[in-house]
Amino acid sequence: MTNPFFAPSTLPYQLPPFAEIEERHYAEAIEAGMAEQLREIQAITMKRDMPTFENTMVPLESSGQLLTRVLRVFYNQSSADSSDATNALEEQFAPLLSAHEDAIMLDAALYWRIAQLHGQRHKLSLTDEQRYLIERHHTRMTLAGAGLDDEQKAQLSALNGRLSSLTTQFEKNLLADTNALAVHVATREELDGLSEGEISAAEAAARDRGLESGYLISLVLPSGHPYLSSLTNRDVHARIMQASRARGTRGGDHDNREVLLEIVRLRAQRARLLGFDSHAAFVAADQTAKTPENVAAMLAKLAPAAARNARAEQAKLEALAGHPIEAHDWPYWSEKVRAAEFDVDTAALRPYFEAERVLQRGVFAAATAVYGITFTERADLVGYHPDVRIFEVHNENGSELGLYLLDLYTRDSKRGGAWMNELIGQNELLDHPTIVVNNLNVPKPAAGEPTLLTFDEVNTFFHEFGHALHGLFAHVTYPHFTGTNVYRDFVEFPSQVNEMWMLWPEIVGDYAVHHVTGEPIPAETLDRIRASETWGEGFATSEYLAATLLDQAWHRLSPEEAEAVTDVAAFEADALARVGLDNPAVPTRYSSTYFAHTFSGGYDAGYYSYIWSEVLDADTVEWFRENGGLTRANGDRFRQHILGIGGTRDPLEAYREFRGRDAVIEPLLQRRGLTE
Repeated sequence: MTNPFFAPSTLPYQLPPFAEIEERHYAEAIEAGMAEQLREIQAITMKRDMPTFENTMVPLESSGQLLTRVLRVFYNQSSADSSDATNALEEQFAPLLSAHEDAIMLDAALYWRIAQLHGQRHKLSLTDEQRYLIERHHTRMTLAGAGLDDEQKAQLSALNGRLSSLTTQFEKNLLADTNALAVHVATREELDGLSEGEISAAEAAARDRGLESGYLISLVLPSGHPYLSSLTNRDVHARIMQASRARGTRGGDHDNREVLLEIVRLRAQRARLLGFDSHAAFVAADQTAKTPENVAAMLAKLAPAAARNARAEQAKLEALAGHPIEAHDWPYWSEKVRAAEFDVDTAALRPYFEAERVLQRGVFAAATAVYGITFTERADLVGYHPDVRIFEVHNENGSELGLYLLDLYTRDSKRGGAWMNELIGQNELLDHPTIVVNNLNVPKPAAGEPTLLTFDEVNTFFHEFGHALHGLFAHVTYPHFTGTNVYRDFVEFPSQVNEMWMLWPEIVGDYAVHHVTGEPIPAETLDRIRASETWGEGFATSEYLAATLLDQAWHRLSPEEAEAVTDVAAFEADALARVGLDNPAVPTRYSSTYFAHTFSGGYDAGYYSYIWSEVLDADTVEWFRENGGLTRANGDRFRQHILGIGGTRDPLEAYREFRGRDAVIEPLLQRRGLTE
C-alpha cells in the first residue's frame, strides 16, 4: 500500500494526495489498474445467470476505479506539468491503454449481455437514467466494433493502438516545437506597447530558459498571439506569426506532417472497417449532428457571410494603415480601427482586469449571483504544482458541492490553450464527490508585479469556468454520466453561456476596477465595448470556420483519398480555397501541424462543436435577457435542466424542456454580424 493510488484518498473530497505522488507511482498503478479492471469484466461475463441490470450494468459501472483514479491524475499532470518522465510514460502506455479499452469494448460476451438488456429495456422495471445507460453503452460498443468478427477486431485493435501512439506523438512534438520557437527579443524598445507586467513576464521567461539577456515571448496555441494587438514593432509582429505558423513543419524530430498524414489515413481505414464512409461520418453518428452533411449544411450558412465581412474589415484596416495588411498586421490594426470608430482600445483595458479581482469579484461573484454557490480557499490543501490554488465550493444552503482547482499561469511544461479537467466526477453509485480543474496560460509576471489579463483572457476565464460549473453541478447515479460526459458537440454550450456574465452590468462594474487608482471601468467605455462587439467578427468567424472546415476536409476523406494526400500544405490550401476562406491575411486559427484539437485533443471531426453549440448558447442568452437576466430563478432553471443532469439524458430533449422549443440560429447570426 505504499502506492498512493492503491486506495481512495482520505483527504477532503478524496483530493489526490499530490504531496505523496511520485512519477514512479504511475506505471505501477496503471498496470495494476488495467489488470484489476479486466478481472472485474471477466467476473461479469463469466456469470451463468441471464443478464440483469444489477448483475451486468452495476458491476460494469463499478469497474476500473483504480485505473480511473490514476489516469485522471496522470493525464492532468501530463497536460499541465509534464516532464521527460511523464512524456515517456504517456508514449509507453498509449498503445497499452488503447488495447485495454479494446479488450473491454470489443468483448463479445459483454456485448451480448448488454445487447440482451438493450432489447428488453422497455419491458424491464428501470429508471429513465438506467434505461439511457443501457442505450449509451450499447451504442458505444456497437460503434467501437463489438459486432465485428475476430479477424476484423484484431485489425481494429492494431489501428487503435497505432493511432493512440501517433496522437501522443503529435502532442509531444507540438509542445517541444512550441517551446523551441519562442521568440527571443533583444531590447525592451522592441516590446513597446506591452504592459510592465507583460514585459516582466517576458524577461522572467528568458531567464528561466537560461538566457542572460533579452526577453522571450512564448507562443500560444492558436496562430495569432495576444501581444500582436498591442506591440507596435511590425518586425516583431512578423517574427511571432512566422514562428507560430512554422510549428511542426521544420523537419527533424518534431515535424508533425508525416504524423498527421498517418493519423488521417488510419482513421479513414478504421471508419471503413466499422462500416462508415469516412471518419467524419463515424464521429457524427454519435453526436447531436448525426451526419457530416448536417454539419456541412450549417457551416455553409456561415462561411460566405464570414468571408464577406472579413474582406470588408480588411479594406478598413488597409485604409487606416496605408499599406496592404498581412496576417501579422491584422490584430494591431483591428484595434486601431476599434479605437477610431468606437473609441475602444482593448489593450488599454488591461489595468482594469487584475486577475485576483476578476476571479473573486467576477468569475466567482457571477456564479454566486446566478446559482447561489460560494467559494472558500483551502490553503491547507496541496495541489500538483505550487501555482495551483484550491477552493471549496458550497451550495446556497451550505451543503458541500466540491473542490475547484485553478492553475492560471503558463510554463514550458504546460501544453498551450485553456481547458477543464475532472479529477473526480460525482456519482451516487460509488459515493464520489466532485473535483474540477481549470488550466489557463496567462504569462506570469515577476514577483511583486500584478497579473493583468487581456480582454480575451478574461473571456476565456469565464468560458472555462463554465465547464467547471458543468462538472460541479452534474448530479448523477452512474459514473458513465458524470460531469461533462455529454455529446462532444454539446459540451461547449454551457461554457459559452457562462461568457455572458463577463460584461453583465452587475458583474463587470464590480470586478473591472483599475488596479492602481481603484476607479471602476467607465460606464461609457462598457457601452462602447458593447457597441463594437460585431467589429472583428468577420475575421474571428473566418479563422474559426477555416479551422473547422479544415478538420472536416481531413476527416471526410475515404481511405483511398487519404492515401493519395502527401503534401499537407497543398491539401490545406486547396481545402480552404474550395470554401472561400483562403484569404492570406486571415490565417486559419490552427494550421494542420499544430491543430491539437483534431490530431491529439479528442475533437477529431468535431471542431465544428463550438459553433454548433453556439447556436444553443446565443438562443439561451436571449432567453436569459427575456426573463430578467441575472436572477437566482433563472440560474436554478438552467442548472436543473442543463447543468445538473450530466449525461443522463438526450441533450437536445433537455434543451427543449429548458427553452420550450428547439434552438433557432438567428441569435447567432446577429451576434456574429452575419445577417444581410
